[in-house]
Amino acid sequence: MNNSNNKFPFLTKISYLMDEQFRFPGTKFRFGLDPILNLIPIAGDMAGLVVSAGLLLAMAKRGASSKLVVLMSLNILLDATIGAIPIIGQIFDFFFKANSRNIGLMKAHYLEGKHQGSGKNIIVVVIIVLVAVLALLFYGLYQLATWLWTSI
Repeated sequence: MNNSNNKFPFLTKISYLMDEQFRFPGTKFRFGLDPILNLIPIAGDMAGLVVSAGLLLAMAKRGASSKLVVLMSLNILLDATIGAIPIIGQIFDFFFKANSRNIGLMKAHYLEGKHQGSGKNIIVVVIIVLVAVLALLFYGLYQLATWLWTSI
């Protein structure tokens, strides 16, 4: 951890613990408590979500822009959603590292002045993408049901 983390040392330490505390021997690959906790069904996922949400709330209380809060929330939502899928979620948690991503966003916001302004445009894009994905899912289910019905 370098000196640029000194603005929010507690948040950085928690993020490091959750995402990068341990290293696979003989490699540079790091992981934290998050993927380990997710081995415990439901409770592990909830624990990781609570820690991530706490980091987000701490940032919001310190005057983070709404765009930064939205970007951080998307990382947490993606981590929680995919992380809840058995097996795939555990593998995903080893690589995605939402808390580390959020610390990176925080640094870019406070040290480089990035991610300023409103997050409304990001929310609109996310809603459009979600609606498109749901439409494709329903279309695929409809096609599957039609194929099954005609196969019988």
